[in-house]
Amino acid sequence: MELAVPAALAALVGIAIILIGRATLARWRGVSEMDGMATAGLFGAVSASTLAAGMAVLDSEGIAYEGFIGALYPFMDIAALVTAIVLDRLSAERKAARAVQGVGSATLTMGGGSGRSGGLDGEMIRGILVDTMRSPAISALILGLALGIFARPESVYESFYEPLFRGLLSILMLIMGIEAWQRLSELRGVAHAYILYGIAAPLLHGLLGFGAGLVAHHLTGFSAGGVVLLAVMAASSSDISGPPTLRAALPEANPSAYVGTSTGLGTPIAILSIPLWIALAGAVIGI
Repeated sequence: MELAVPAALAALVGIAIILIGRATLARWRGVSEMDGMATAGLFGAVSASTLAAGMAVLDSEGIAYEGFIGALYPFMDIAALVTAIVLDRLSAERKAARAVQGVGSATLTMGGGSGRSGGLDGEMIRGILVDTMRSPAISALILGLALGIFARPESVYESFYEPLFRGLLSILMLIMGIEAWQRLSELRGVAHAYILYGIAAPLLHGLLGFGAGLVAHHLTGFSAGGVVLLAVMAASSSDISGPPTLRAALPEANPSAYVGTSTGLGTPIAILSIPLWIALAGAVIGI
């Protein structure tokens, strides 16, 4: 119960962040819906470096938090990325279906197709969910979660991550940085939307995470430090797991939009906001 409630709330926060991004950035005039959803996906996912910074600050100030706090990371991360990918694919499928329907309506004068639309929509959603969960990007995330739960972390770290992780990550980030630079010109006319989102989103998301932490605090006795770190996770934006996942799942999305906004604006603001969540926890809960 102590882990289940915060984990469920972390997943709900990740989903809520995507829905907020869909209703704001993805609807902004001139912003590509796919780019907006990809950006929201990164902001819904979690930055390990920002979480580590938050834990270091709490340790330095002697503020206690749960030992399982790191286990909340994948619940928010995977929920956000899957939701962003599914909603974007669903929107694309609906647009394609409407286009086909528009062509067909030129030759049909009457019919009972509307009664089947609900069933077809349900089939479309199920198909997209299955395809998304089977995709290499999401499968790798889920496999990593399973390895973390069932395998011995020390052996996996020593045999795989320690010798390979930093080098492979450096190559990946270099490739994505080159791609982002090449497509930077596509953001002319909408850069202000990403700047505004990149500044406001970490603070809004952090408040959402803080509220979820308060709910867990009242239900299970979740510590004030845990509430702070849940807010830090919600305020953060992914810089490791998110970019390659979105690059694989939404290859047409512009990395200049989602990587640039996340790394250039979201991460610095999320780190700078850590004292805000500590002060808020002190005022509301007491530290």
